[in-house]
Amino acid sequence: MDPIRIAIVGIGKIARDQHVPAIRGNNAFSLAATVSPHDAGLDGVPHLASLDSLLRDGPAVDAIALCTPPQVRYDLAAQALGRGVHLFLEKPPGATLAEVGALQAQADKVGVSLFAAWHSRFAAGVAPARAWLAERRIESVSIVWREDVRVWHPGQAWIWQPGGLGVFDPGINALSIVTHILPRPFFLRDATLTLPDNRAAPIAADLHFRDTGGAPIHMDLDWRQTGPQSWDIVVETDAGTLKLSQGGAVLHLPSGTEHGEDVEYPGLYSRFAALIRGGRSDVDTDPLRLVADAFLRGRRETTDAFHD
Repeated sequence: MDPIRIAIVGIGKIARDQHVPAIRGNNAFSLAATVSPHDAGLDGVPHLASLDSLLRDGPAVDAIALCTPPQVRYDLAAQALGRGVHLFLEKPPGATLAEVGALQAQADKVGVSLFAAWHSRFAAGVAPARAWLAERRIESVSIVWREDVRVWHPGQAWIWQPGGLGVFDPGINALSIVTHILPRPFFLRDATLTLPDNRAAPIAADLHFRDTGGAPIHMDLDWRQTGPQSWDIVVETDAGTLKLSQGGAVLHLPSGTEHGEDVEYPGLYSRFAALIRGGRSDVDTDPLRLVADAFLRGRRETTDAFHD
């Protein structure tokens, strides 16, 4: 079977650090091209300044991984789908729920695969955590997702703009895990969003959810963490405590601790290949919907200005 010819649109840090190695490590794909008006591309790989140029002049591609900021993603995604190209959407899949829904409808009509890729769901501890929790009664959940924005997003102005999500850019990773592993749906009860007085998106957030069985879920997000970073989910159950740490890579159960390798992006590309070969799509918007609810219902408070 011939490999799937894929192009990466948007060559930033995440594309270079994660997408390129994952594609090159998967025999189902061949990296056919890169696209960016601001980057010189990769040695030995055809590079174009725009998606228009790629689709008009080639090289030919079967799929595109779209790694641009979410605010500019819809038009590019619709253009690719309109040419019958399979599409991988880096998280979050779009700037709004409505535009993701429109892309899903377009992909279904054209008959190509659309993949809303939540990389944290492929962390090593997530699948076994989901299996263990399936038979448990959930009593409470605590999510602490605190990191240093200056380390992970230096100089990225788009992330502070409307649609860039602010601290929910990492926080949505936690929500992608929790919506996947908990056996019951959950919804927002109240939230406080903390915005620097010179930014349009929050630098911190405190959120209270409840699942449909009544279990409370608390989420603490903060982009001002220095020193060790915190990416932890703790679930109290009738059979003891489950903890996912290091962003889902390490699973702690009453029976012991399981450590896994970094398989997030290789897992994403294995999933994308399977979707394409099977003629299917995977577009889960649950994590994005919860973030939208936080902006819809959350109270705003202002804090000191933030400068990189």
